[in-house]
This record gives sequence, structure tokens and C-alpha cells, in this order.
Amino acid sequence: MKRAKVTTTQTDMDKGRYGELKQILEERRREILSAVKTKIKDVRAEGSSGIMHAVDVAETSESDIQDDIEFALIQMKAETLNKIDEALRRLEEGSYDNCFECGEGISQQRLRALPFAVRCKDCEEAREQAVQRERVASQRRGATSLFLDASS
Repeated sequence: MKRAKVTTTQTDMDKGRYGELKQILEERRREILSAVKTKIKDVRAEGSSGIMHAVDVAETSESDIQDDIEFALIQMKAETLNKIDEALRRLEEGSYDNCFECGEGISQQRLRALPFAVRCKDCEEAREQAVQRERVASQRRGATSLFLDASS
């Protein structure tokens, strides 16, 4: 009997925690979606303003750079939206706080800071180190091939 009460209490705590996490994810999703829609609307308004004026090459180049930056920011926000949608899907499936690598739980502190995290801190650090090692190895291979090309 006592065991069932503990399970019920644990389930209630899990429901409360998942409800809180779902609310955090959905709020974050709304904020980003609103920002993306506003940015797209602003870009369209700027493009359709119809005001034509003479610009020099420097102004055009600066404008192009600003457009590229804005596009990159929209892309990053879209990627974040995809991560949030995936996190919401995992939350519904009950696998939200499980690390993709080791299967252990992801700490609540980490999930509050990064609600769409897919790896625990240790596995994420190991992954980042592996990526860094691969970059260094790739750079070394590139430098070696340049040296070999130059000596031919």
C-alpha cells in the first residue's frame, strides 16, 4: 500500500514537472515565432516601401551584410523552433529528460537553462571535445595537403 502512495506522489511530481517544462517550451516557442514573424514583416515592409534613392557601393555592401545577418538570425531562430518542437514531442512521449547518448536523466538545472537539451552535461562535453578533435585533425589534413601540393 505504501508503495502505491509513493508511486502516485512521484507521478504527481512528474506531471507537475512536465507541465512546467511544457509551459517553458511553449512560451519560448511563442516568443521565437513572434520574433521571426515580426522580422519577416519588417523585411517585407522595407522591400515594398518603393523608396528609391541613389546609393554608393559602400552603402549597398553594408546593406547586403545587414541582410545576411538578419537572414542568419532568422535561420538560427527557425532551428531553435525545430529543437523546441522536437523537445515537445519527446515530452509527450515521456523521453524528454533522457540523454540521447547514455540514456541517463538530464539534470533539471540543465533543462531549465536549455529546455531543448538532448544530452546530459557529461555527454555534451564529450561530444564537443570529439568535434573539436575532428576540427583539429581536419585542419592538419588540410595543411598537410597544401604542403604536398606546394612541393609538387
